[in-house]
Amino acid sequence: MFPIRDHNPSGKVPFVTYGLMIANIAIFLSYAGALSDARVIYQLFDAYALVPARLGAGYGFEALLTSQFLHAGWMHLIGNMLFLFIFGDNVEEELGHLPFLLFYLACGVAAGLAQVFFEPGSAVPMVGASGAIAGVMGAYLLLFPKARVDIFFFFIVFFRILPIPAWIMLILWFALQFFGGLGATPNEGGTAYWAHAGGFLAGLALCLPFWLRRGALAFWDRTSGHPPHPEARYRLSDSRLPKVRRR
Repeated sequence: MFPIRDHNPSGKVPFVTYGLMIANIAIFLSYAGALSDARVIYQLFDAYALVPARLGAGYGFEALLTSQFLHAGWMHLIGNMLFLFIFGDNVEEELGHLPFLLFYLACGVAAGLAQVFFEPGSAVPMVGASGAIAGVMGAYLLLFPKARVDIFFFFIVFFRILPIPAWIMLILWFALQFFGGLGATPNEGGTAYWAHAGGFLAGLALCLPFWLRRGALAFWDRTSGHPPHPEARYRLSDSRLPKVRRR
């Protein structure tokens, strides 16, 4: 399952979400041409990536922020920016521009600390915006659990686009990260599952005061778990390819 869009365009221009996307893309493009040069990438990640063992030794804390704007490849970047584009605008609209920016960065820091907690001796550099974006997803779950998200579902040769409630997709995603962390081999690199899970829980916790101030369960009653504006309607168009009918 892979989310491709939600049905909830923002009622305001999400300046911070767009700004974060531009910053991530611009920074990646600044070194994308050197991705095949291991020496250059090593120097870049050595300077700005989060290395848990360094925090355990008492230095390198600035990487909790700088690592959020680095990506290891094109698919890493595209996947993260898609998730930020889908979920960021509605959370920014609800929290406000500046609070959303601080919230996003705080979730990224919490995600990095979660990875450090579970792998304190790891010397593997950690990069990516996914921990911060996981926090945005946690806030989305709390604020808009019944919002519809279109999922691209594929199984071998079968594929469909399915609209499902956000809470199903987000809880499944969190479960994959949690159990992925339990099954991962420490200090071997790959996906930073604990950063994802930690960022998600941080997003829930940091968004909780906003949700409570809006009435908690009464907020859900007023909005039915949806963003406070009409949802978008999508219709898949028919294929223009000619059809050959069997006789």
